Amino acid sequence: MAHAKNHDYHILRPSAWPLIASVGAFVMLFGAVLWMHGSGPWMFLMGFVAVLYVMFGWWSDVVTESQQGDHTPAVRIGLRYGFILFVMSEVMFFAAWFWSFFKHALYPMDEYIGSTYIPPEFYQVDAFHLPLITTQVLLLSGCAETWLLYIPAGL
Repeated sequence: MAHAKNHDYHILRPSAWPLIASVGAFVMLFGAVLWMHGSGPWMFLMGFVAVLYVMFGWWSDVVTESQQGDHTPAVRIGLRYGFILFVMSEVMFFAAWFWSFFKHALYPMDEYIGSTYIPPEFYQVDAFHLPLITTQVLLLSGCAETWLLYIPAGL
């Protein structure tokens, strides 16, 4: 049989979702710029609705694929690794952003720019009260969500 599946991977059919998503994101961005210049929020809202439509449609396709049995263990490992890499790229982005911010705030390079840096008033926040509580809520909600993914559906 020429059409028989003899591998563990899921080959996707061509999809229009990436094209619709990019057009919707562009319309939303362009609408935001027009809205900031006083033209009204309508183009922004049209792009936002298009992005929401793509999110719903694309993820419903992913759920349908998983329910049809296309997500084999090899595919699930790939999805898991992809999500881990996405989270790590976000961590590295914010690490680089904060690194740059604190580097330029603490060592402003006056001899190159020719201006003086006036540091703002910093008020120290006690890290063991509200920041600790919000961090624990964030981490425990992620743990609870991950734990719920591994509970069998019959329980």
